[in-house]
Amino acid sequence: MKILTALIIAIAVVIAVIVLVRLDTTGRKGSGLGEEYVYDVKALSKIDPNLILYEESGQAIPSGFTNARGIAVDSQGSIYVAGDKAIRIFARGGTLLGQIELTDMPRCLAVADDGKIYIGFKEHVEVYDRGGKQLAGWESFGDGAVLTSIAVSDSDVFVADAGSCIVLRYDVTGKPVKRIGQKDKDRGIPGFVIPSPYFDLAIGRDGLLRVANPGRHCIEAYTFDGDLEFWWGGFSSDVRGFIGCCNPVNFAILGDGSFVTCEKGLTRVKVYDAEGNFVGVVAGPEQLVKEGVSHICETSAECRVGGFDVAVGPDGQVYVLDTIENVVRTFTRKKAR
Repeated sequence: MKILTALIIAIAVVIAVIVLVRLDTTGRKGSGLGEEYVYDVKALSKIDPNLILYEESGQAIPSGFTNARGIAVDSQGSIYVAGDKAIRIFARGGTLLGQIELTDMPRCLAVADDGKIYIGFKEHVEVYDRGGKQLAGWESFGDGAVLTSIAVSDSDVFVADAGSCIVLRYDVTGKPVKRIGQKDKDRGIPGFVIPSPYFDLAIGRDGLLRVANPGRHCIEAYTFDGDLEFWWGGFSSDVRGFIGCCNPVNFAILGDGSFVTCEKGLTRVKVYDAEGNFVGVVAGPEQLVKEGVSHICETSAECRVGGFDVAVGPDGQVYVLDTIENVVRTFTRKKAR
């Protein structure tokens, strides 16, 4: 009996050694499952050409930055790009019209109808005129703040703070007015979920504030007093939805009230109508990123780099700030055949 027990133990030890030797701890050998079980991320980068409604026009505009961060377009069609420690202003054709020197890295910006430029740094806002004169510097939002977007109306300035997952409403002098989007079950507000430093907002033509809630894969509509009116969007690997951990990362609103959205990871720029119904694609991964799938996030650093920004021009142009190549790319709607 003792001999049999010893033999069983010896066999078990040999089997365990064989298993350990053959164990793939790196994942390089794959799952071992058949092809029908493979999740082909590359296939998701391919978009039906019939869904692509825009085409790239003209040459890309080099920003001259090593780290371009944000883009805005004024009512006259001038293009403002934030990066490094400056704001650069370009004509539609790419001619450099001016530059505003800054003391720190700008993270976002908005241009008001009166020409004032509101610039968001990590934890505070500064206001400039187009000539580069600083008009105001607001108080710090705190060390934990990460400002990611600004929107301006006639009398209000809205600032998205990804650090505190909240939208802050100010008057144009920098006086705080209200906090918007804080989780409130009684008011039906689920709260913003911001897994990465992308948190965008814009004011709609209907007078409602639109805010991306990327962790919930949707865009929400609020009154200026902070009431959640409705939302649209949802997670899906299909091109009609938002994929990944946290999308859309950025968006802009066209003159007819429709939305242009940007996704990171699987880099896509798409159009939805004013009610949030999918309309089509501006550009997909194969148009936006070299080699098609180099944009697929495998590290958090790659996802940070791949977060393109977007703005729209007065004539319906879509300007995509390519934060990998640090250029502005222009897309125009294809003519109906």
